[in-house]
Amino acid sequence: MLGWVIPPPKKPEKTQDDFLRERKEKVRWLIEHGFLRSKSIIKAMLKVRREQFIPEVYQDYAYLEVPLPIPGRESTISCPHSYPLFYEALGLKKNDSFLEVGAGSGYGAALAREIVGVSGKVVTVEIDDEAYEFASKNLRDLGYTDIILIHGDGSVGYSPEMPYDKICVTAACPKIPEPLTYQLKPLGKLVAPVGYLATQDLVLLEKESESTWKTRIVEKVLYVPLRGKCGW
Repeated sequence: MLGWVIPPPKKPEKTQDDFLRERKEKVRWLIEHGFLRSKSIIKAMLKVRREQFIPEVYQDYAYLEVPLPIPGRESTISCPHSYPLFYEALGLKKNDSFLEVGAGSGYGAALAREIVGVSGKVVTVEIDDEAYEFASKNLRDLGYTDIILIHGDGSVGYSPEMPYDKICVTAACPKIPEPLTYQLKPLGKLVAPVGYLATQDLVLLEKESESTWKTRIVEKVLYVPLRGKCGW
C-alpha cells in the first residue's frame, strides 16, 4: 500500500482505557512535533475515538503512524498526523462551512464536526460504495447525524451546499479540481495533495477573489489517487 508497512490483522486486545491513554499520548506527540497547535483541534482529537473508525482486526493499531485498511478499493484511514496537518493548514475553526472530498472511514468528518461546532457545517463526499457504507455506519453509531454525507464524485465537489469556507481533498489530484475552487468562498482555503507516484505536494490554496488565488506547498505527503471526473 504505497510503500507503507501495514501491520497484520489480529483479534483486538486493548481496552477503552488503553485507547484513551494512547489517544492522549498521540496528541502530546503531535503537539511536540509541531503538527498540532490549535486548542479546538487538540480538543477534537482528544474527544473523537479514532479506534471506532477502524475495522476490528486493525483497531489495536489505531494510534500508530501508519494508514490502515478500511472497506473499499484502496481505501484507508490516514495516519493520525495527517488530520491536524490538513486542518491546521486550513485554519479550520468554529462556524466554518467545510467540505471534505473523500469521507473514507468518517473519522476526518467527525473531527471537523467537533472543530466547527454546531453553528458550522460539515459536508463529506465519498465515491466508493463500501467506504461510503462504512463511514455512514460509523458516523451514525457515534451520533454524528448532522454531518452531510454524500455518495458521489467528490472531485467535482458538492454544489448544493456551496459556498464553503474550507475544503479538504484526501486523495492525490493531478491538479486542484476547478469545481472546488469555484465552490470556495472568497478568502476561503483549500488543501489537497497534488501529484502522483512516490510522493505528492500538499498544496494550500487561498482564494483572493472569484478569479484569483495563491498557493503554497505545505509538506510532502503520500496519498492514494483521487477517483472521479477531476481525478486520475
